[in-house]
Amino acid sequence: MPSKLLYIFLLIAGLAMAQGDPQPPIDDQDFSALIQDADSVKTVYDANKPSRAAFYSAVLPGLGQVYNKQYWKVPLAYAGIGIPIGAYIWNDRQYQRLRDAYRIRLAGGTDDEFSSEDGTPLISTEGLERAQRNSQRNKELSILITALFYVVQIVDANVAGHLDQFDVDRDLSLSPYIDYSPNMLVAPSYGLTLSYKF
Repeated sequence: MPSKLLYIFLLIAGLAMAQGDPQPPIDDQDFSALIQDADSVKTVYDANKPSRAAFYSAVLPGLGQVYNKQYWKVPLAYAGIGIPIGAYIWNDRQYQRLRDAYRIRLAGGTDDEFSSEDGTPLISTEGLERAQRNSQRNKELSILITALFYVVQIVDANVAGHLDQFDVDRDLSLSPYIDYSPNMLVAPSYGLTLSYKF
């Protein structure tokens, strides 16, 4: 029984000591020490920035790059998508010209675009067929390249959104150090150390 009383006494004494004196109230003048300059506070990590940039690029190519403030990438995004679209349009026109001439040839006519005025074919019928296949393949390749550049600019906006939030301090450095240890008992030794400070 006395040991139980001793434990209860120690428990009450510990609780009383833990309470301590109450903190005095903080007046208005003490708050100025707690307020920091806006420049000294780090920006909060925005976890949605990469996905938002990717969404913007999916809606309108180049908009994710504008959101990431990488304006120099916008012409690259439009060139990567626009040039293959232009190639598709040109190959489609070529394909239609060749197809019309091939149909005229199959119908027995000689007044197509790829024949001379006297009816002599400048390109053979087999040549027209091969050129049609070539133009069709180039059209499909242009569509594939356009889709590839569309996806690449979305991925670029997403990756740039991730990398934009990394803290790159000016104090980062990589310095080499060459160590020479002359030892008379054994051959002298050399060492190389790269120190990375962050």
